[in-house]
Amino acid sequence: MMDLSCLKRGQGGRVGRLRARDGLRRRLMDLGFTPGAQVEYLFSAPGGGMRAYRVRGAAVALRLGEARAIFLKEDAP
Repeated sequence: MMDLSCLKRGQGGRVGRLRARDGLRRRLMDLGFTPGAQVEYLFSAPGGGMRAYRVRGAAVALRLGEARAIFLKEDAP
């Protein structure tokens, strides 16, 4: 499985699962990163520490560590 930090600008996919505990997991779910949600990598901030993603029609900024906790579904053949 690939996590969000591996996406290139303009790429996207569907959320498969979250590998985060308690507070972070709840925050990501509140932001719309729930299983099955479509997500697209928009751009990164200067310095590369933050990335913007489109999820459920909203642009959301995540730190790279947070993006690494969100895994995408693998495409079915």
